[in-house]
Amino acid sequence: MIFSLFRKDPRRTLIAALYKRVATASREPGLYASLGIPDTLEGRFEALSLHMVLALRALRGLPPPADEVAKDLTDAFFRDMDASLREMGTGDTVVPKRMKKIAESFYGRAHAYDGPLNEADEAGLALALGRNAYGSEAPANPLARYALAADQGFKTVSLEALLETGPVFPKPEAFA
Repeated sequence: MIFSLFRKDPRRTLIAALYKRVATASREPGLYASLGIPDTLEGRFEALSLHMVLALRALRGLPPPADEVAKDLTDAFFRDMDASLREMGTGDTVVPKRMKKIAESFYGRAHAYDGPLNEADEAGLALALGRNAYGSEAPANPLARYALAADQGFKTVSLEALLETGPVFPKPEAFA
């Protein structure tokens, strides 16, 4: 019985691999060099949030158990954010407050991006991405084109393919 605590959960391993692929895509140098996301702590959060939103949207359109995978992927994201805060030296008493702000920011971005992505509204998405990713009122047109291309590409992906190979994001340099 006690040894079952030390066995690897295959589902958790799949989710960890999926999250790692999403996080790796958000660190693609072209996002920062070609598409202009600031290479700062905030910029990295914005890139990861955008890629998480895109991956979760892809899962939303798939049949069950994609909804459970989306929940587990979201949990992995927030566990990573929690661990990052602690790694940066944030005290145990402050972490819950910061996590609440991170969650509000993430879900706010998901809401802001969802409408323009649904409508394939490049201008609306560019404005939202400009405010969030660039921190300005200038639209982020190349980044919006990148996000729309990624979102469109996910519409043909199956859950099995998503879990096996992960989401395949376009090359950011193609949208600069």
